[in-house]
Amino acid sequence: MEVFIKIAQFLLSLSILVILHEFGHFMFAKLFKTRVEKFYLFFDPWFSLLKFKKGETEYGIGWVPLGGYVKISGMIDESMDREQMKKPAEPWEFRSKPSWQRLIIMLGGVMVNFLLAIMIYILVLFVWGEEYMPTENVKYGILVDSVGVEMGLRNGDKILSVDNQEIENFYKIIPDIVLNERKSIQVIRDGRILNINIQKNFIPLLIKGKGRIDARFPFSPLLVEGFLKESPAKKAGLQTGDEILGINNEIYEYYDQFKKKLGESKERKVSLQIKRNNENLEIPVMVNDQGMIGIRRNFKEFLEFKKIEYGFFESIPAGIAKGVKTLQDYLKQFKLIFSKDTKAYESLGGFITIGSIFPGVWDWHSFWNLTAFLSIILAIMNILPIPALDGGHVMFLLYEVITGRKPGDKFMEYAQMTGMIILVALLLFANGNDIIRLFNK
Repeated sequence: MEVFIKIAQFLLSLSILVILHEFGHFMFAKLFKTRVEKFYLFFDPWFSLLKFKKGETEYGIGWVPLGGYVKISGMIDESMDREQMKKPAEPWEFRSKPSWQRLIIMLGGVMVNFLLAIMIYILVLFVWGEEYMPTENVKYGILVDSVGVEMGLRNGDKILSVDNQEIENFYKIIPDIVLNERKSIQVIRDGRILNINIQKNFIPLLIKGKGRIDARFPFSPLLVEGFLKESPAKKAGLQTGDEILGINNEIYEYYDQFKKKLGESKERKVSLQIKRNNENLEIPVMVNDQGMIGIRRNFKEFLEFKKIEYGFFESIPAGIAKGVKTLQDYLKQFKLIFSKDTKAYESLGGFITIGSIFPGVWDWHSFWNLTAFLSIILAIMNILPIPALDGGHVMFLLYEVITGRKPGDKFMEYAQMTGMIILVALLLFANGNDIIRLFNK
């Protein structure tokens, strides 16, 4: 069920973004009295799922959910309509319009996507506010994996700063290290302030999701709030509300120590000491092959989140700032893809990666935040100077504006074909990465 919910959210978000992106082109084309022949959500090779004509434009839904398009008269695009281009230019055609009008028409989709992201952020901040974990509230220190240990961090360290700059949001620490090429982390360990140098060879691992830094939690009180679908603990007789006191008469200070003990006991029975209705019990439980016993615990009592509420007029500058910051951060991420040192291209993902970022339950807060983020991604990807993308057309139009010379139709046809080949290659590479990661799980 979770997979279907993720797919539904992804398709809804993609549909909203594609329709509004193409509407940006459509709106400016109409403004400059340029004929739009087709306006489609998704692509429609050979046939469409739905179509109707209103005025001079055919509206429809294609069957290939890879985007959408508007077909503008007199423009060399993915339709490769050579017959139309052989005819004399008509006043309503794209090629007949001044270069500055054609430039605005091609930038229309990108502008709408960026403005849409800002508008969504404004409304999200107004409706839900902003909630995050302040770094100073991680009072039990951090929890790190083996990569974090190799970096020089230890469980229980309290992070003070990164490159001697405080990071207000705890979960922005790793993105800040990666995007801003930080060189050091300052921590408190055993009452002493230490400077941990960040070696460059760890950055590719951080990009891949390794080098995890989480908040550490105490072990007690460990109350069973529920069970997973396949739960050895439930089969053994544990009940909701039971308090786990220890394993094999060992007690723990922190929850990660308890998890480590379970991990060391895979496919073996352990003796759980529990308290139920003020009575101490001992229940043998078989640990599964993943080192788990299938219980749910509430960690919220250990997390002190900070929430900022925004009035409507306060949300406007905050939403604009968030949109601009997201744009800047994504441009930094994009830069990493071309770095051989970071190997970020190995983490490039396709539709499976994008779809997986949506939660497995329908959450409008997450949905709109992710839609705003994807809107910015769509804007940046479309403005890349690759023929067949908006950015390719913009590149040639800027050349025309600067030099006063228009590229020939034949050149534009070859450029469009080259761009399509590049896009198909990128699509295959990104989705190939997804498939490889599925098999490597």
